[in-house]
This record gives sequence, structure tokens and C-alpha cells, in this order.
Amino acid sequence: MTVQQSHTHKIILIALCLLTVIVGMMVFIAPSAIFPDPSWGFQVMHKMQAGGAFNITNKPDAADISKNHSEFLSWWSPGQYLVPYFFKSLFGVNDGRAAAITTMVCSLLGITGLYAFFKKADFAKHLAAISVLIIVVQQAFVVPYIFYNGGEVLLFGFLGWFLYGCISFDKIDWKLALFLLLSGWIGFFCKSSFLWMYGAGCLYLWLSLSQKKTAIIDWVKNGAWIGIPAVLSFSVIYWGYMAKGANPAGTSFGFKFSWEALSFPLASPLLTGFSLDDMLNGLITHSNAAILNHGWSLLVLSIAALLSVLLAVQIVRIVPNKSYALLFSVFYLLSILFFGYSFLKQANISYEGRHLRIIGLLITPGVVYLVSLSKLPVKIGFGLICLFITALSIRYFAPSYYQNATKNARGTSGIAQLFIDQPSLDQIMELDRKNNNAIFVFISPDLGLEINHNRYVILDPIGPDVKIEFDDYVHYGHAGPIFIMLPASYMGPKSNIIRKCFPGYKGFHMDMLSDKYVLYSAK
Repeated sequence: MTVQQSHTHKIILIALCLLTVIVGMMVFIAPSAIFPDPSWGFQVMHKMQAGGAFNITNKPDAADISKNHSEFLSWWSPGQYLVPYFFKSLFGVNDGRAAAITTMVCSLLGITGLYAFFKKADFAKHLAAISVLIIVVQQAFVVPYIFYNGGEVLLFGFLGWFLYGCISFDKIDWKLALFLLLSGWIGFFCKSSFLWMYGAGCLYLWLSLSQKKTAIIDWVKNGAWIGIPAVLSFSVIYWGYMAKGANPAGTSFGFKFSWEALSFPLASPLLTGFSLDDMLNGLITHSNAAILNHGWSLLVLSIAALLSVLLAVQIVRIVPNKSYALLFSVFYLLSILFFGYSFLKQANISYEGRHLRIIGLLITPGVVYLVSLSKLPVKIGFGLICLFITALSIRYFAPSYYQNATKNARGTSGIAQLFIDQPSLDQIMELDRKNNNAIFVFISPDLGLEINHNRYVILDPIGPDVKIEFDDYVHYGHAGPIFIMLPASYMGPKSNIIRKCFPGYKGFHMDMLSDKYVLYSAK
């Protein structure tokens, strides 16, 4: 190793950490918006701040809105709001700034954890640092600085350290058992989807620690050492949390064969390792306007799946550290089985690369190692691809941050509100201050975070076909004044439908809050 290479990793890591702190401070000054999933968790956080029980959401009962309906929020893991709650309580900041601190801390933990894992997997220090650099310049790393995504950023902060732990053990002892017990709880606390990764980690440890054993009894003993703490960890998670309410694993619409169900997890190395899914606004589930139609998306997905498999085979064959090769192989194969099965049975899991991000994290140092062995034109081409990805990430971050900082509305939560303008939000907060027995109705869960003195109902937006399942929307009974805030585009059939979903109220009065939003009220 040259002197220059010996310092390269330090320069890269220091630069990445400094950049993360700078961007984190920018978002602390002008907090990000928030994804719907953590919005529900933050609502629970507000209830807990007011003296409510752990992880219990209280909302108007659809059968009689004069009463409350309590529900254990088991659909999402609790870390998405408990970690910001910790920082909120510690520093006395609002929701938005607590989320900004959470994002910065988890990003720094992710950078250092992944570097430690790559180095433990015997990648040279400068290759490990370059691998982390490639991960940081991608849109998935930038997203939580624009939209706080809860479990996604928490899991990023933990995964590197979990993988480091998996690859560190070379013998069965109590330390391994303790690691498995605690890592299951910590990972689930970060994000519930960690459970399949936890299973992959347990399988890897069993294979890794048993592969040199010839007696079946040794494999059984190793399986017991790994299985008992794993089962105990999962049992506490299931009976103490998941079994108390609904969760994505319990929702399925029956088996239906589709090519994307098989090819999407196969293509995960390219979809998530090099931002292909993000760059195309999602091949199947679109984050914004679709760039490719369904036919072209399937073609690109098929090519990506083929190239991903070939790339994975080449990495496993050439990378010298066989523990890394086995770890990557186990996670990749198990992800194909888990997500392929879940997509085929139409589970409530979207076709988004973020669900398979760990495959992208795992394959990155392998790709960097292959490129390091290649000729100069390949290195240049790979560098240009990474620069292109970086440019797209900057193009995503800069205008989005500017929009959050200067254009989007902000209320008491501090979160940048996308689905209301400032004049309308000011009037909503004023109504909230003047009433204490009102019902507010929104079609976006983040707006509920601005209601501090009254109750609120969150309805799903109505699609362009103007069709709804009425039983999912209707709320019977009467409980003080009602204020329904809708986009001006809902004026007409959509607003009529929503008003009919509250049959206990008649004689609605309409006020234009601004040229973009309208308020329907009744007493």
C-alpha cells in the first residue's frame, strides 16, 4: 500500500462525517418534511407526551365520534418516533428538529458501522472508505434530509454494526448468544422489516460456524446455540408487540404470478446498490411521475436482474474473504425467497428498492474490489457512473431543501408541511387554539401533528376515479364543531363524498383558506 492510499481512507471518512454534520445542521435549522409512516408514529408520540400509554393511538371512534377508539400501533416499529422523542425530551426541541438530530446521528452511525464492517471483511482501508463514499452519494442516503423516513434511517445506522457483529464471531459462546438476543430487539426497534435480515444473519452464523464440522451433532449444537436466543428474541418481539395489533405480514390478497415479483428481488443489487430504482422514480412503484411505461420497466428490470445475478456470482467467486462471500450469498438468496414469496402472495409490501437496501450495502465493496482489479477504462467508466449518481443526488437534494426551507408551511411541529400553505395552516392552528372539543379532518397524516388541543380524523385521499369504500370513510355521531380541510381541487364530487362521510353533521359552510385550500365547517 502506498503512503497516499494509507491516508486516503482517513480523508474520505473525515470528509463524509463533516459533510453529514453540515447537512444535518442545515436540516436542523430548516427541518425536513415527513413520510406518512413516521407521521403515524409521531401522532402516538404526541399522545404519550400528553400522558397516554406506550404506543397507543387514540382517535375518534368511527362508530361514534363523540368517543375515542384506542389501538396499539403495531404496524410500524416504535423506534421511528421514540428516538426523536428522546432527543426532543433531552434538548427541548420540536418534532422537526428532533427528527433532524435523529437523521444526523443515524447517518454518522451508518457511515462508521459500514466502514468497520467492510474493513472487518478484509477489504483494504481505502477500498472500504470508497465503498462508504459510493453509498453516501446516492439518493437513499439523502432522502431523510428531505423527508424524515423513520425506520429507514434508523436501520441504516444499525445495519453496519449488525453485519460487523455477524462476521466477527468465529466460535460459539455466550457472547454470540447475547449478540443474537440484543440485535434482534435493537434491529426490530429500528424497523420491523429487520426481522428477515435477522433471520439471514442467524442462518449465516450457523453455516459459517458449522461448515468445518463433520459430525451432525455439532451442527445441531451450533443450531441450538444460535436458535435459542434467536427464538427468545423473536418471541418477545411477537408477543410483546406484533401480536397486539395489525401488521404488514398479516395482510395478503392471495397468490398471483407476476414477472416483477420474481425479478425485482433478483435485481436488487443494481436497484439499490447503484440507485437504479431511485433514478427512474421507481420501476414498479413510482415515487413521482413514471419515467418508463410498464413494458419498458419490465424490460429494464429483467436486464437488471440478469446483470445482478452475474455480478453477484463474479463477486462470490473472486473476492478473497469467503466469510464476506458467504454472508452476501445468504442475504441475497434469502431476500429473493422472502420478497419473491411476499410479492407473489401480494403482501402489503411495495415494490421499492428501500426494502432491499441491505443488498445494495452488501454488494458495494465487492463491486469496488472488482473494479480495483480492472483496467483503467473500466475504472474511469465506473467513476463516471458514480459521478452521475452524485449529480442526480445533488439535483434531488438542493431544490428539495430550498423548497422545505423557504416555501413549505410550518406549524408548531416544525415539520415542513407539503399539503397545506402557510395562510391555510395559520388559520387551522388558530381554530385549534380557539376550540377544545372540535374534530379536524385531513387527508394527510402529517397535518394532524399541528393539532394540539382537539381531536382529528385522517382519511385516505380520494383517487381520480372518485370511488371509495364508504365503510372505510364514514364516521357516525356528533362531537362539537367539525372542520374539514381539503385541497381546492376537491371542490365538487370529492368534497361532497367526504362531507357525506360525517352524517351527524348538516349545513356545512365553505370558506376559502387560500386559493389552494378550502375549509368545510359545521356545528
